[in-house]
Amino acid sequence: MKSWTGISDGKTIDYLSFCLKNSATVTFIYFLTYADNMRQRGRPKCLRRIEFDPNITYFKPRGIPISDLDVTILTLEELETLRLVDLNGLEQEQAAQKMGISRRAFWDELQKARKKVADALVNGKAIEIKGGNYVMAEKRKFKCYECQHEWKEPYGTGRPQKCPNCASMNIHRHPEDRDYGKAGHGGRGRCLRGGQKMPQGEDNDQ
Repeated sequence: MKSWTGISDGKTIDYLSFCLKNSATVTFIYFLTYADNMRQRGRPKCLRRIEFDPNITYFKPRGIPISDLDVTILTLEELETLRLVDLNGLEQEQAAQKMGISRRAFWDELQKARKKVADALVNGKAIEIKGGNYVMAEKRKFKCYECQHEWKEPYGTGRPQKCPNCASMNIHRHPEDRDYGKAGHGGRGRCLRGGQKMPQGEDNDQ
């Protein structure tokens, strides 16, 4: 039978042996402690895919020296959630897909961002936009052969169904992009880990 080991007071503990030798109450407490430690470690956090890198990254109340202000840090992925939902008006499911994360993860990021901005506005704090756990999204270029409209979509978000300008379904990857797609780039929106490049699609018309 597989057992778990951990460190307590500098000594290695075999939890299975401990369970067999001690009372049920003490065993239960130790096991809960072990389980909680494992839970806190958690899974590695997926990199969030963002499309917007702001030029202006600092906001403060007028007339108050920076040295007198508390500063709220808003990460790049938190800003992206605000941009997608509150500015661009996307549904959360669409926005989550664009960022390459689950709807639950997106909701958590959005709630954190809204709370930080509200706290800064109500309590007169500065906002600094920096840092985070993200990767910049590379984009594919599409062309509508009805109205000749051209636009870009991030990798990993699926093939657009229609032209955003005229709603025609006669759309294809832009000729400028096709050689790039054949070279084996492109992606399926997989969860990225630190140090990885953005995966890009295999399908030329993706």
